[in-house]
Amino acid sequence: MRKHNGMRPQDVLVLLKILKFNDEPWLGNRVAHELSISPSEVSEVMNRCEFARLIDERRLSVNRRTLFEFLMHGLPYVFPVRPGAYARGIPTAHSGPPLNEYLVHGSNQAEQYVWPDAEGSHWGLTVEPLYPTVVNAIRHDKELYALLSLTDALRIGRPREKSIAVDLLAELMKVKR
Repeated sequence: MRKHNGMRPQDVLVLLKILKFNDEPWLGNRVAHELSISPSEVSEVMNRCEFARLIDERRLSVNRRTLFEFLMHGLPYVFPVRPGAYARGIPTAHSGPPLNEYLVHGSNQAEQYVWPDAEGSHWGLTVEPLYPTVVNAIRHDKELYALLSLTDALRIGRPREKSIAVDLLAELMKVKR
């Protein structure tokens, strides 16, 4: 029997990336390359996610409803985060897209959350990304950026921000509420 050590942050990253393929065939090597992780790591993710029923038995498509439920109810407890030091970075949570279009925050930079990045154009309190390669993975993938930014809102946001993030995630993940 294969041993499974529970969910890891990269599992969420890989599943969100695979969602973008809209149930079309995808290749582990491509996912690995676009996320800057190894192909063997993608394979390990698939093993854990199949065991957790987050991906179908054939490992072809994400169980959208199950992943959505996990993100809403489990993510903040399994992968919690607290704001860190003030730094330059890429906006996330309520500061990043698409949530920043729905919420009006003052110009107080202390209210802004960013993934630390020396090339970032914003300043705010740092939020550790789900996985170290997130910043590279989102540079050319706006849809993945939106999904990960919304998941951060679930990890760190206040009730109103979380409520809007859940609605937006449902829309992006094509899951009925």
